[in-house]
Parts: sequence; structure tokens; C-alpha cells
Amino acid sequence: MMVSVLRNVAVVALDGFSPFELAVPCEVFGTDRTQEGLPGYEFSVVAGEPGPLRSDVGFILQTDVGLEVLEGADLVVVPAPSDERCLRADWPEPLLAALRQVVARGGSVLSVCTGAFVLGAAGLLDGRACTTHWRHAQQLALMYPAAKVDPSVLYVDEGQVITSAGTAAGIDACLYLVRKEQGSRVANALARRMVVPPHRDGGQAQFVERPVAPPSCDTLTEVMEWMQRHLDEQVSVSELASLATMSPRTFARRFVQETGTTPQRWLTGQRILLAEQLLEESGETVDRIAERAGFGNATALRHHFRIWRATTPNAYRRLFQHSA
Repeated sequence: MMVSVLRNVAVVALDGFSPFELAVPCEVFGTDRTQEGLPGYEFSVVAGEPGPLRSDVGFILQTDVGLEVLEGADLVVVPAPSDERCLRADWPEPLLAALRQVVARGGSVLSVCTGAFVLGAAGLLDGRACTTHWRHAQQLALMYPAAKVDPSVLYVDEGQVITSAGTAAGIDACLYLVRKEQGSRVANALARRMVVPPHRDGGQAQFVERPVAPPSCDTLTEVMEWMQRHLDEQVSVSELASLATMSPRTFARRFVQETGTTPQRWLTGQRILLAEQLLEESGETVDRIAERAGFGNATALRHHFRIWRATTPNAYRRLFQHSA
């Protein structure tokens, strides 16, 4: 198992918190799965301000853990507060100062949905690319003009400051951090345990026209499963459309509607994931991994790896092998 710098995780609860967004980091980092061979975390739910802390659906959360816990956290997650609270921006200064100190000493902060407004108030979005739920992106940009708000993506990694879009995108961002720190095996196992997709690329579109495909689109699911089983094969959109018994134009449009990305970009993302797994877990050469992952040769793999992961296959392999 890899040795990770991600050991101590704290989640900040504020008055007006959204239960789902608060539950996301609790599920990913707060559930003990060490008996299943997954890493454990020192985990805390922190009161970001004096209570009572009432959720946006009315129930009250009680926690005796205060802001002092943030001093030792490797990662601090700020879930979504209520929309009204974001507009008021009446965040307690001790919390904002604590968040700034986390980043100053080398820790990381992650916002889920409108939690980005808290990071904006702390000045942590200034000069950084970031995101939030598309419904609130314009307001975030107006309130914090030094932030570079992208309303179209699922999550943004700016090093120590990670922001994610609405609801389920928080799961994607948390699993992305697990993958980044602890590798594909851990992230995939955790995703299977949670019964969610193991990876959605951060650049994928937030707005998907048909989040749940109707029965008539079962063939698209079948084609995507076929694509995953044949990553080492070169295939065109026309060939995929034929498998789905659609015209290429209809298939491409339907794919974007239901996944938020194009067939080729989705396929490249799946190939990158396979290459990462092989780099972490096998001793095969980069050339052989490029063939197995469908890139054809090491040059093409290096090209796509730099675009998608901002590093090289060899550097990625050294990072995870040295952390083992």
C-alpha cells in the first residue's frame, strides 16, 4: 500500500450546511475501510462557527470539534452552505484565517459546490482557476473578481486549492484526490465500494442534458462497455456509431448529451486510466503499456499524458513506486 501525505482530513460544517455535500467527504474519508485493505484517515467534522449548526432542511448537527483541529489537517473540505449564506458572506473571520493558514503551511483545501464562496472570502481563489455549481458561477465571479471562475467543468485542481461543482462533482473531486495521492488501485476500490464511477475527468462538462439515459439508449451503455473492453484497438466514431446502430452524427450528439464529453475524449480518458494502472502495478515498458492502453507507441502516450496529467509516464511511475 502506498504511503500518502493525505492522512488527516477535516470537514468544516457551517450554519445552513447542505446535508448531501457534507456527507460526501464523510463517506469518502470518514468511513473506516481498513479491514478491506483501504487506507484509513484521521477524520473530523469541525464546527466552523459557534452552534447550533442547522442544515438547510432543518435538522441540527452537534460537534464539539473546533477550528484548532485544522492546524494539523492535510486536507480541509468546505461543503456547500445555503445560497442565502453565500450572498450574505457573513463568514466568521477565525474560520477564514484558519483556512488561509492551512494553505500557508502547505496543506490543501477543497470546496464542494458553493463552498467555493467561503474560499473566495478567504482570498484563496485570487488569481486561481476555480469552479462551483453552474447556477452560482456568475455570482462567485462578481463577488470575487480576482478569481478565474470556470462554470463548465466538474472540478479544478490548482495545487493546494481544489474546487468542485455541484453535488456529485464533489464525489469526483474527492476520488480524484485519492487517486492523485494514493493511486488508481485505492481510488477504484473505493469507488466500487461506494457504487460510483471510478473517475470523471475534471474537464468534463457540468451540464449533461440526460443524466439518466432512457431505456431506448441501452445500446449506448453497451457500446461504452465495449469501448472499455477494447481500449487497445483503434476505433472511429463511425465504427462506434455502427455498433450502436446510429448514424455517426446522431451517436456523437447522443454521447455528448449523456456523458458531457465527446466519444474520443471519453475514450482517451479511459486509456489514460488504464495506462496509470499499468504504470503503478506492472513492470512493463512504457512502449508495451502504450500498446495495451491503445496509444500505439510511447511517443503518443507521453503526448497525451502531458496534456491530461501534466507529467510524463516515467515520472508518474517513479512517484508511485517511490511512495510504495
